[in-house]
Amino acid sequence: MPFMSDLFALPVTGWVEVAVDAGIDARGRGLHYAIDNELAAVAIGDAVMVPLGRGNRPVRGWVVDRLDAAPHDAPATLKHVLELVTDAPSIPPDLVQLGLWIANYYMAPLGPTLAAMLPPRGTAAKGTRPSRWMQLAQSPDSTGRIGKTQQRILVWLRERGANGGPVERSAIMTALNLTDATAIDRLQSRGLLEEVPAPRLSPEADSVPELTRNQRCVVDAVCADLNSGFAAHLLHGVTGAGKTEVYLHLARAALDKGDAVLVLVPEILLTPQLAARLKQRFPNRRIEILHSGVSPARRRTAWKAIRSGDVDIVLGARSAVFAPIAHERLGLIIVDEEHDASFRQDNTPRYHGRDVAVRRAQMAHCSVLLGSATPSMESWWNATVTGRYALHRLPERAPGLSRPTVRLVDRMEERARDKGPATSLGPTLRAALARTLVEGRQTLLLLNRRGWATYIACQSKGCGWVMRCDHCDASLVLHRKRALDAGGVLHCHHCMSQLRMPQGCPSCNGRLARLGEGSQRLEDEIAQLHPDLEAGRQLVRLDVDSRGSAARVQQVMDDLHAGTIRVLVGTQMIAKGLDLPGVGLVGVVDADTALHIPDFRAAERTFQLVAQVAGRCGRGSQGGTVIIQTCASDDPAITLAAREDFNTFAANELAHRKAAGLPPAARLARCILEHVDLQTVRTDAQRLEQRLRAVGGQWLVNPATPCPLARIAGRHRWHVEVLGTDAASLHQGLATARTQACFEGLGSVTIDVDPMQVS
Repeated sequence: MPFMSDLFALPVTGWVEVAVDAGIDARGRGLHYAIDNELAAVAIGDAVMVPLGRGNRPVRGWVVDRLDAAPHDAPATLKHVLELVTDAPSIPPDLVQLGLWIANYYMAPLGPTLAAMLPPRGTAAKGTRPSRWMQLAQSPDSTGRIGKTQQRILVWLRERGANGGPVERSAIMTALNLTDATAIDRLQSRGLLEEVPAPRLSPEADSVPELTRNQRCVVDAVCADLNSGFAAHLLHGVTGAGKTEVYLHLARAALDKGDAVLVLVPEILLTPQLAARLKQRFPNRRIEILHSGVSPARRRTAWKAIRSGDVDIVLGARSAVFAPIAHERLGLIIVDEEHDASFRQDNTPRYHGRDVAVRRAQMAHCSVLLGSATPSMESWWNATVTGRYALHRLPERAPGLSRPTVRLVDRMEERARDKGPATSLGPTLRAALARTLVEGRQTLLLLNRRGWATYIACQSKGCGWVMRCDHCDASLVLHRKRALDAGGVLHCHHCMSQLRMPQGCPSCNGRLARLGEGSQRLEDEIAQLHPDLEAGRQLVRLDVDSRGSAARVQQVMDDLHAGTIRVLVGTQMIAKGLDLPGVGLVGVVDADTALHIPDFRAAERTFQLVAQVAGRCGRGSQGGTVIIQTCASDDPAITLAAREDFNTFAANELAHRKAAGLPPAARLARCILEHVDLQTVRTDAQRLEQRLRAVGGQWLVNPATPCPLARIAGRHRWHVEVLGTDAASLHQGLATARTQACFEGLGSVTIDVDPMQVS
């Protein structure tokens, strides 16, 4: 006989656990609700509406468990599930289990964790329009005046129309920022363009290069584990060693077994070239791309197709780790550039895509391959110390590629000799840039700071005024906008506030100095040195401010490969995985940008950035040159990166970390407290420190201190760091602390497990 709920007077035919999409901490689990006859068939992963709080506010949630009996700790009048949400996708049970792990491991609320796994809300696209391919007419028969837009289309097709081959109509519109296809239609009606069938891709076997001996050893070793359940592999290959070719051969092996393959990259920028390689190698397989640059409607359509089992390969950035591939079908996960900090999510849930990929491979009983030329210290530790990962090496570049010539240039010595005005490019790098342009080759210039000037101060003696953010303990960065009287807008890169650059010092009306170079200033400097370079076409800047949409990224990549871009200026995103045979010069404008940050990973990040960007050079038959400008020319992180000596760097770095008791020799979590009142946050942090010490266990609780960036958006920040000897001891302590309500009653507390940066 069914139970009765006194509150709703409805029959109770069962009980469910629901993860509500709200920022409440249910200690890694959901809330309990009753269900009646109408919802008797509700299943794990289904989206439902439930009442929440004293006001019974309806909120969305997902069923994470079905209970056979009433929860022992439930109130006598348990609230009912209101309704099943039929217009929202359910979450596969496999992903629900993954979400439970993420919520518990990263101390995140379960509801928002599950919400992060889903595509954007809305309805799936009703279908994709058939592609239409255009090319220049073989025998144009038109005469008369041609409009400006039509002329642009013809010039573009002649210059870079896939070597005279057909181009998708939509690609022409994207490249030239056309709002409609009227000009294309007119050119076609006049006989200047013709529509042709879609180009046929070459058979798979025609484009498969022969593996080197080292590559074959890696492929054979990983393939041996494809039928053996979970196995984790780390591939350490120098830049240009052919890691992508290894990925493609392993994907072929998994696909031949009838399995699906998941490929993760850290940046949207890397998806176009890898997608092209996958589509060329596997023309008869369905490939879907998932990342934030794909339109919401397209992502929903892809998500639905992946869940239905119609997709063989999923390629994407961090969030693609949640692609709804059934675990029984998932055969291989590949994480390229596994060291990259972009795999880390900076807001709730604060997960690391690489580590979630490893956990997902465990749950799916499949193999996972992590690849990098500069592995993270965590992965290197797992491969060389604990033995959790099998280590494979590609110590040499692929045939036909040569290691570039690398030069370290001391900026202080050059400035002492160079009597001209201070510039971002020293004499050595300026001369190399001019020489490379004359040779007709391409140049990549890395400066890992955005904006035009990073430090604004008064030039008057005795004034001492410095432009700082009113809401953060940080300097404002000038972003140049020539249309404004003072030349630009000041940005805070932490709270995103903006204000116009003042004409003079607000304190004494003196002149202002614009100090510290950023990527925008470097772009302007090159434009002045080489005015013949067409801005935006031959000279291009690629950073967070200029990246734009996925279509813009695709256009930049196309222009790089076509050779249209002569000089590419950018931040760290241009250091990752780009394969550009035309690059003859790579310049690291300031290799010290991350070296002196108060973070124990500063040396690691510096080594990775310098080694990675240097690896973009020498990928063609002509070799190349790498010039590294630095004020710390004797620092091991820079000198070893210049020699691409990862083994020595890793051995030294791990020894330092182990001696200091820092990750990966230990496991770290930060408990970050924020409040508008400094005294309140200080008191809360000290109180939390005392509570965590009282928990006991095998962990170390460091004293409460201000964060390195002690105020953001008007909120003061303190943190308490806790260290465990291993993951088990750290999480046992955190779980106990959560059970004992150590984090309650303290205002805003964020728990950051395995933090990638300490700021």
